[in-house]
Amino acid sequence: MSARPVEIALVKAGRTKIRYPAELLTDDGVRLTVRAPWAAEGVRDFGFVRFEPGDVFTEHYWRDRWYAVKEVRSGDGTLKGWYCDVTRPAVVAADGSEVLVEDLDLDLWVSADGGEVLRLDEDEFAASGLAAADPEAAGRAVRALDELDALGRDGLVELLGGEG
Repeated sequence: MSARPVEIALVKAGRTKIRYPAELLTDDGVRLTVRAPWAAEGVRDFGFVRFEPGDVFTEHYWRDRWYAVKEVRSGDGTLKGWYCDVTRPAVVAADGSEVLVEDLDLDLWVSADGGEVLRLDEDEFAASGLAAADPEAAGRAVRALDELDALGRDGLVELLGGEG
């Protein structure tokens, strides 16, 4: 499959958080992989990693899993690590032009050398009210973070089919 344009729409709490263009690299009907440049304005410094103009994200979305895994590389190709979002399963538009992803607040960072695995935004998740509003989704989100944490500690390459 040759790369073709697709738009990624990240929704949080019913509102579009960000929308950005990407190139669809593969789609096997369950997992799709896109590549996109850093889409936000300027630099975002998390303390443990900086996302900045020139960075390239290879993003893996699943239609049957409650997370997305984003490999982050600097403009010169150096691997920074993997940013993992806990999300509802991705929804792809019938015409394939858009991937809709609902962010559920929980995140995980895995450094390039695998030495650092950080669970992020658990306070935001607790404050989101999802546990009361949709206990089943909240339970799936927590299990997804636990799964990502284990995968991060064991290496994400197996999950990504040797791509990482």
